[in-house]
Amino acid sequence: MAKDTEKKGMAWFKGARSNQSQTEKPSEPQEVAVIEPAEEPALYTTASERSGGESSNGLFTKDNQDKIGLDVIVSIENMLKERQLLSYKNKGLEEQLFAANETINRYKHEQIKKDQLLSEKNKEIRELENVLTNKQMSYDQLLEDYKGYQLASNLAYEKLSGQLETETAKYSKLQEESTDAQYQAMLKINHLEEKIRELEISNRKYAEQYQSITEEKAKLMQTIHDFTEKMSFSFQSKGATGTSSAE
Repeated sequence: MAKDTEKKGMAWFKGARSNQSQTEKPSEPQEVAVIEPAEEPALYTTASERSGGESSNGLFTKDNQDKIGLDVIVSIENMLKERQLLSYKNKGLEEQLFAANETINRYKHEQIKKDQLLSEKNKEIRELENVLTNKQMSYDQLLEDYKGYQLASNLAYEKLSGQLETETAKYSKLQEESTDAQYQAMLKINHLEEKIRELEISNRKYAEQYQSITEEKAKLMQTIHDFTEKMSFSFQSKGATGTSSAE
């Protein structure tokens, strides 16, 4: 019977405490202020202390109580002990809650810093994206210009290749003509050299003949001169003789 009464009292006390905690539970704050637990009033002292303090009137002494009163006193003592234990647990939970709130506030502060850093990084990323976009546009323009230049270069190369083939053919033809002309010139030079040698031989013969004629002419002139001198001397001698006889 005492155990049933104690169980009923415990159940009633726990239900009351649960309802009180649910009704008094505040909305989740942004920053929870730490509330120092108040000291237990003298009303919630243990039953032994109360029995010791009130032993004079004998109201809560176990000696003067019947079974029901004794069960009630034991139940109240147990409830007071459980309340004190819950008070200690609440104090520990409040400390944990304070530490958790401090951690949450620190995390929020760090989150704000990270958000600011992320915003700055996003700004840098957007700037880099703009720069990359401009670079890509410049690259695309350069690529288009390169394709145009390559096409123009290919056309110019094909044109120059055609001209080179034409000029090569002309050069080959001119080289053949030059080779033929050189061969004809060589033949003509050989003919002229042969003719020059023949003319030189003829000139030497003519020179020899001229030299022979010149020598013969010189001898003839000398003979004529000698004859003339002799004749002149003979005529002078005859003239001198005739003059002498005439006198």
